[in-house]
Parts: sequence; structure tokens; C-alpha cells
Amino acid sequence: MAHAEQFTGVAIFVAAARAGSFTAAADRLGITKSAVGKSIARLEQRLAIKLFHRTTRKITLTVDGAAYFASCATALDGIADAELALQNGHQVPSGRLRIDMPAAFGRGVILPILAELTQTYPELTLTLTFTDNLIDPIEEGIDLLIRFGEIKETGGLVAKLLSRERLRICASPAYLARKGGAPASIADLEQHACIVGYRRNTPMPWRTVDTDGKEVRFAPPSTYEVGDGDAVLAMTLAGCGICQLPSFLVRESLRSGALVSMLDAVSTCESGIYAVWPQTRHLLPKLRKVIDVLEMKGKAGLLS
Repeated sequence: MAHAEQFTGVAIFVAAARAGSFTAAADRLGITKSAVGKSIARLEQRLAIKLFHRTTRKITLTVDGAAYFASCATALDGIADAELALQNGHQVPSGRLRIDMPAAFGRGVILPILAELTQTYPELTLTLTFTDNLIDPIEEGIDLLIRFGEIKETGGLVAKLLSRERLRICASPAYLARKGGAPASIADLEQHACIVGYRRNTPMPWRTVDTDGKEVRFAPPSTYEVGDGDAVLAMTLAGCGICQLPSFLVRESLRSGALVSMLDAVSTCESGIYAVWPQTRHLLPKLRKVIDVLEMKGKAGLLS
């Protein structure tokens, strides 16, 4: 069974890691530098690991210390969030929220919504990361993921559909002129260069519908495998080949004529836009508020 002193030692360790020195941590905690050092030493002795590399000028986390810090900091932040939720009557979003989202969609669509939200709720602070791979939010210490695709609730995660976005097959006029015209069928894509998404060391299939209206996933020639939506778009605009991307990414390029849409009769599939979060975080007002706002924007067609 854990003792109160153990929790105190963990809090002092996290403060020291964040401050980068025992002196700064002592000032923030209102205790002596000696007390900080002794507490860290007792913690290291109990865990039988070295948490910090120490020099006369600074302290840095060891590999074990960094792993321990990630878990402890998340746990302490969770306790602070729970206290804030109680103090605020479960109403006012406050504290730090960690959100990870696809790079292109996150910067272009989600980021402006979050920026506006922070103006309404100044006590809400954010840590934002932009990745396209599906990650484990529990393992990574993320409160909320925004992801494309069909995502199911599993492994302690909750998933909510926010909106749907049509997928478009496109190329630049320069590329099509060079190739003698656009493909007339899916089979014709075999004669073309294609720019495909790349996740977890695997090229992503494209989605179309057959003559019966059923969805078909197929692997186009993966001439270029690219792990970022903005980069796929940039290569398509540069005339490297044909891509399939969500409408929000190519809408302006189609409107200006920089890209041409093709195979529209079979490229009618939509990709779901989902919010995904750990079930244990569900009651936090900051998380509920962000999800509610995103869901409202989705229903109003403002996530596309």
C-alpha cells in the first residue's frame, strides 16, 4: 500500500523534472533545495533506478526517469483535472487538454475552432500535436484524438462520429496532358502514376463503389507513398500523379483549376471524421466541451 510520503516524493520529482533544477523546484514548492534532493534520493532508492543525470549546473532525466515522468505527470495532471472539475461544478472547461489530430485537417479545420474556444474559456490550456498515424491515446497520454476512417470503440476507448467527408480522385491538368488524358475507368489507373497515403509502413488503399453501389477498396499503383495529406496534395499539384484525398484538402485547388476531379461516378465514398478518447477521461468538462463544439460544427457542415 502506498504511503502519503511516496505521493509527495512523486510530486517533488515531477516538479524537479519540469523545472530542470532542484533549486527552481524548491522555489516553486516553497521548500529547501536540500529537501528536494533528499526526496528524490529516497524515491530513487525505493524504485532502485536513477531518475536524473546530475551536474553542477543542471539535471536531466535518465531514460528510466523520462518514462517514469511521463506516467507520473499524466497521473498528477489527472488528479488536478478532477479537483478543478469539482471546484467548477463540472461546468467550466479549464486545465490542460492534450489533442492529437491529422496534420492537414488539424491545421486547416480543427485549429481555428480550438483557437476560438480558448478565447471563450481562457482557463483552458492546450497541448496540440499533429500526426496522421492512429496512436493509442492511453499509452501516449493523449486526451483526445481526431481521426479519419471507420473507427470502433475498443480497448477502453470511446469514438464519436463528428462528420463525413467525400473522397475525391484528382490530378493536375499538366499531368493529364502529359499522359494523354484522364483515366476513363479504375482499371486505367494501372497505366498512371499514383500518390497514395502511407501508414504504419503500408500504402493505403483507395475507396470506390462498384456498379451495385457497394464499396470496393483497391490498391492503385503506389508510385509515391506519402505519410502526410499536405504532402500528397503538394505532389499532386506538382504534376507527379493522381491522388485520392478528402474534399476539404482539394476543394480550393478544384475551384481554381489547379486540379481536375475524375472518376466521379465511382469515387463517391465518404470518410468518417471521429473524435476518440480514453473512457476514463469522459467526465472532464474540458473534454466534453471540446467534443460538444466539434460535434456541433460537424452537424452544421463546418468540418469540411
